[in-house]
Amino acid sequence: MIASIRSWQESLRAFLTPQVVTMLFLGIAAGLPLLLIFSSLSLWLREAGVDRSAVTYFSWAALGYSFKFVWAPLVDVLPLPWLSKLLGRRRSWMLLSQLMIIASILLMSFIDPQQNTLTLMAIAAVLLGFSSATQDVVIDAYRIESADPELQGLMSATYIAGYRIGMLIAGAGALFLASHFGTSFGDYQYQAWQNTYQLMAMTMLIGVVTTLLCREPKLNHAVYDSPAQHYMGLLLTFALAVAGFVAVFYFSADYAAQAKAVLSAHVYNYELAAVIVEFLRMLGGLSVAVLISVVLIRTPVVDADLVVRSYVDPVRDFFSRYGLSMALLLLALVGLYRISDIVLGVISNVFYQDMGYSKNEIATVVKTFGLFMTIAGGFLGGILSMRYGVMRILFLGAVLSAATNLLFMLLAQTGYDIVMLYIVISADNLSAGLASAAFIAFLSSLTNISFTAVQYAIFSSLMTLLPKILGGYSGSMVETMGYEQFFLLTALLGVPVLLLIAMAAKRFRLQAVAQ
Repeated sequence: MIASIRSWQESLRAFLTPQVVTMLFLGIAAGLPLLLIFSSLSLWLREAGVDRSAVTYFSWAALGYSFKFVWAPLVDVLPLPWLSKLLGRRRSWMLLSQLMIIASILLMSFIDPQQNTLTLMAIAAVLLGFSSATQDVVIDAYRIESADPELQGLMSATYIAGYRIGMLIAGAGALFLASHFGTSFGDYQYQAWQNTYQLMAMTMLIGVVTTLLCREPKLNHAVYDSPAQHYMGLLLTFALAVAGFVAVFYFSADYAAQAKAVLSAHVYNYELAAVIVEFLRMLGGLSVAVLISVVLIRTPVVDADLVVRSYVDPVRDFFSRYGLSMALLLLALVGLYRISDIVLGVISNVFYQDMGYSKNEIATVVKTFGLFMTIAGGFLGGILSMRYGVMRILFLGAVLSAATNLLFMLLAQTGYDIVMLYIVISADNLSAGLASAAFIAFLSSLTNISFTAVQYAIFSSLMTLLPKILGGYSGSMVETMGYEQFFLLTALLGVPVLLLIAMAAKRFRLQAVAQ
């Protein structure tokens, strides 16, 4: 393994190591499902006549990415019958999640949002979000465990490249295919979208083949061997806790609608009232889930020691390593770092469409050209992080990400202008790639190898939780304040991030990944 990487030539050669190359293909598998929930699905729903506000609500289907830390301990400790012995712990879960992704995409393809209720599509999208988030948990653990720290920056850059290629396939590729099969905004054809999503499901075989060919990483931490009934008890606890969480949302739907109407009359803002009510519903659901878990843990059904090792020890380790104040500062930074990009990204495709750009133009400029700019930014961010330190590039990425959101204000003022679109996409995707590479390396450095899957899942879940909740209301915010003010708001959301990085840099000295 490379002990020290100093020259640009050595940096470039490091991209050819087997572990780094493997991350390219796993990144494709990880990036492909995302846009099938976000932008591609949003265009499908818009063509089917679904309102803009309802379209952006579908971004909540990807909240599985933000709550994956809840079931990450199960992925970390539960062996899969037969499959774990054949492929190993990481690869077995990776294969299972990929098969679940394929099944979820196929399920979505058999639902016509114009003929069926949106509830069916929402359920299918949630299943896709859950299965793809599970795949992310395993791939993140695999990435950290399969290479030494000095390669993590390059592993992150290659993973981002693959991730963006997967997003290109599911973004531009899906739009090109849908147009080729004959659907358009004024001439909706369900069969075209069905064929497109079924081809996307077949493309996920890239991940399946990679999983079967790659090597299981060496075990760098203890693997607990508990009786089968203890694993089943832990799984039962998780299933009942999730059922309790869902039940709270199901039975409180009518009360929530009434509460939103009453509260909006007092605050004179329906969107704000909706955010408050939904946040309280989430707290209620989480409280019920925790109560169910606590009750079951006190019974012989669940092994308390297994629960502590799976859920408590990873959290305890993080706070013991950094101390309470520093740990809270780092968690705040993790939770807010991507807020500008994610909130804007939820409605970006709808914005392009409202500006008059066709699906082919969106696919060519935003998805295809933007992909290469993101990959370039990712590679640049990985190399710069290795040479100059992650914290410096983390700050640079935050500045650029917030600043480039202001360019969208200019694009909204300009209207349809293909040259301006190229300029905005160039700046936005280049900065996003650079920031993402530094951020992934930063998150990897915070992770203890003894609790890889759980701790990284907590970090990456926290990274997207608040931004995705806010992003679900982006359609309503745009209808209220307009695109220009909305883009200004997303840029201002990045200011607190700069303060958090500056505070963290004074107390937290993160060396360059190569050191």
